[in-house]
Amino acid sequence: MSIVANRHFIVWAFCLLLFLTFGLRLLTQIHTAEASPEPISETKMNPHITAFLKGYLVSFKPSQASLPSAPIEQPQLQPQAMENKAVLVSAQNAMSTYEVTAYFLNVRSNPNASSPIVRVVEQGTVLEAIRKTDEGWLELSDGGYVHGRYVKIVSPEAEKQTLSLASAAFVPSRTVAIDTVTEPSMPKAAAKPGKPTSKVNSASGLTKAHIEQIFEGTELADDGLEEAVLEIEEEYGINAYFTIAVMKLESGNGKSSLARNKNNLFGLNATGGGNQKAFSFKTKGDSVRKFGQLLDDYYVGKGYTTIEKVAQKYCPANPKWASLVSGIMKSDYNKL
Repeated sequence: MSIVANRHFIVWAFCLLLFLTFGLRLLTQIHTAEASPEPISETKMNPHITAFLKGYLVSFKPSQASLPSAPIEQPQLQPQAMENKAVLVSAQNAMSTYEVTAYFLNVRSNPNASSPIVRVVEQGTVLEAIRKTDEGWLELSDGGYVHGRYVKIVSPEAEKQTLSLASAAFVPSRTVAIDTVTEPSMPKAAAKPGKPTSKVNSASGLTKAHIEQIFEGTELADDGLEEAVLEIEEEYGINAYFTIAVMKLESGNGKSSLARNKNNLFGLNATGGGNQKAFSFKTKGDSVRKFGQLLDDYYVGKGYTTIEKVAQKYCPANPKWASLVSGIMKSDYNKL
């Protein structure tokens, strides 16, 4: 039994010595080949040993993850691209969405109440504004200006902002401002407003200059009433022609005692007997604003929406009141 075991040990020892001998020889050849410009052909070696040792040597190759890697250069924005990025941010911050709260809101060609009206928008209309002036006027993305008093902010609309940003991304020069990119072309204003109708709750199309022309030659001129008349049209929807006509009729073109002593241009709460209970106002403009509020609350808000219907409640004692008011409105229109 011991003889068989010794034979097995001698055979295994011989095989191991043979393996180490050929292995060392092959390693020597491989190192020699790496140092020599002349590669050693693998056909000169035993293919089985070559395949085995190749697999053995691969396990000792350093991992690529352990090798030092060169720093990856980050792309740098060019000056023009950086400027365009700033323009995009500016455009996105500027665009806002508003909803009209006035019954009828005049869109004007310039940010002041005396500029021409380019169009009229109704309550609930959604408007896009690109900037707000120091005086509270909003410049609309599709042209014109409205005062911020008669709108409420809703929220920016991402889709419309994206369209504006897309056009702003191709600014040709670094000196071009964002207003230059987004500035809309102004539509032409009508030379004369439309004819007045019997509908009290409607847009007149009148401007401050128009009203000044209508007041010319009366006691109502040079009293700052123009803006008050336009305010109640925008806030309550009371037609400016109608307001002016009632004002002229009830105050005798500003000459009545109520107009002179109490700044009451509409005979508000005048019940006769010296009109002791008639309302008194600090300014004539306050009288106009009170008239607009009363018309909205007790007339238009309750279905009295035409001159004839208002006459039945406002001045029932004078059956000609409606026709007198309509006549003044037509006369004022013809002055323009």
